[in-house]
Amino acid sequence: MVSKATVHVMALTALIVSSTGAWAAGSANTEPKAPEKFTTFCVPCHGPAGKGDGPAAAALNPKPRNFTDGELMNAKTDAQLIKAIKEGGAAVGLSSFMPTWAGQLSDEEIKEIVTYIRSLAIPKYQPKR
Repeated sequence: MVSKATVHVMALTALIVSSTGAWAAGSANTEPKAPEKFTTFCVPCHGPAGKGDGPAAAALNPKPRNFTDGELMNAKTDAQLIKAIKEGGAAVGLSSFMPTWAGQLSDEEIKEIVTYIRSLAIPKYQPKR
């Protein structure tokens, strides 16, 4: 059974995604870069600073990841983060409320978002050499 909160979160996500095309079409610039894509696709749940406190987060259980938690985020590989964005949370053992963005974002855009998410972590991400 789907809860009322779940329906609200799904409706909010659908509204944001459906408005993305109109927003991009009205832009005089080329395609938005990672921070703008993050704002469009991630902020509703993860919040503007990536702390997992977006407007839809209140209705979610479990709560969205806090991208500023360097201990947690720095332990994740790029491949894990890419898979979560591309295939959704359930694909990596996380919440099924995290949608798949493969149909809206290219592989390159997803990689750029991962780089942006990594920039939010404290302490900063240090790739293994």
